[in-house]
Amino acid sequence: MAVNSKKVAVYVLAVFVLYVIITDPAKAADYVQIGFEGISDAARAIGDFMSWIADGAPN
Repeated sequence: MAVNSKKVAVYVLAVFVLYVIITDPAKAADYVQIGFEGISDAARAIGDFMSWIADGAPN
């Protein structure tokens, strides 16, 4: 039963994404840009943290 509900959730999400892309491409592009900016910020923060650790984690 869990596998079926997981598949249904993925299909519903895919349909929603396609609906947003088809009905308002500009808004969909904004969502993608926001997502990539979030990923970029997270990667930068992880890099800063790793550099801080590599430098001996000064207080």
